[in-house]
Amino acid sequence: MGNTFGHLFRITTFGESHGGGVGVVIDGCPPQLEISTEEIQIELDRRRPGQSKITTPRKEEDKCEILSGVFEGKTLGTPIAILVRNKDARSQDYDEMAVKYRPSHADATYDAKYGIRNWQGGGRSSARETIGRVAAGAIAKKILRQVANVEIIGYVKRIKDLEAVIDPDTVTLEQVESNIVRCPDAECGDRMIELIEEVRRQGNSIGGVVECVARNVPKGLGDPVFDKLEADLAKGVMSLPASKGFEIGSGFAGTLLSGFEHNDEFYIDEAGEIRTRTNRSGGIQGGISNGENIIIRIAFKPTATIRKEQKTVTNEGEETVLAGKGRHDPCVLPRAVPMVEAMVALVLCDHLLRHTGQCRVNQS
Repeated sequence: MGNTFGHLFRITTFGESHGGGVGVVIDGCPPQLEISTEEIQIELDRRRPGQSKITTPRKEEDKCEILSGVFEGKTLGTPIAILVRNKDARSQDYDEMAVKYRPSHADATYDAKYGIRNWQGGGRSSARETIGRVAAGAIAKKILRQVANVEIIGYVKRIKDLEAVIDPDTVTLEQVESNIVRCPDAECGDRMIELIEEVRRQGNSIGGVVECVARNVPKGLGDPVFDKLEADLAKGVMSLPASKGFEIGSGFAGTLLSGFEHNDEFYIDEAGEIRTRTNRSGGIQGGISNGENIIIRIAFKPTATIRKEQKTVTNEGEETVLAGKGRHDPCVLPRAVPMVEAMVALVLCDHLLRHTGQCRVNQS
């Protein structure tokens, strides 16, 4: 229950943080899409732990294996299974957490719901679950590029009170990947790195905001009422670990404007297309894409597991204290960027297939 996402392009993730491995089964991928482990690996390498001095030092290569659904480098139209094996689990770091609940983590709620949980590394509530999402997102991205030339770029917009100045209409992947914090504003990015390092030394954590833009999204994606495109985007990104808030377009700042100030006026461009002069709607109106760039922002809370001692209780109801052990990100934002991109890609790919009908991706 709750492990499957999507309608026509549907994924099911599996595995626990310290189990044999994690992965995904993708159902509904069109046939004859050329795909390789190398293409998927590019996205997994952006998500993997141990990639820089400001991420968790857990050493995992996160090498993916395609188990089914691909033959001679092309998708078959059948379920695609992708597996990443866990190599560097240190379950002994979590012995104390077997009985002590980490504040603001999923320990207590998992016990309340299931009466059992895999406490090693957080089990299913670990961010390692997102490996399957990112692997599936790599395939979704390729479908979107091939069918509609859709480009999805995420980046760190804010960490704590340090906010970058970024133009979502022109930002490039090269700018995002130019520093380890994945902030295209180089000067602000340097200050973010310094702040994260300081917080790490204190045994603490901080949060922030990831912004993501999807360009060249066709008009007409999304359905009225319950399947509005922004509603599915919100569900997708809010299902990510540590996510706490969602905005699209003007977001909460739009509440400070009048209708006259906020409305996006229409005009006809040189190609005869209906466009909007501004994009406070964030590329979606009435739950349906309007052809403008889709711009969303996701708030991520500080990492729950920290080294500072905190008051908590045991699973027997006894008051105690806990200082987190193990290897954890002092700030999830840099590694959350590819996760956000993946969820945006999964939603847009699913809606694209629902809009056009499933067909060969190389069919003109």
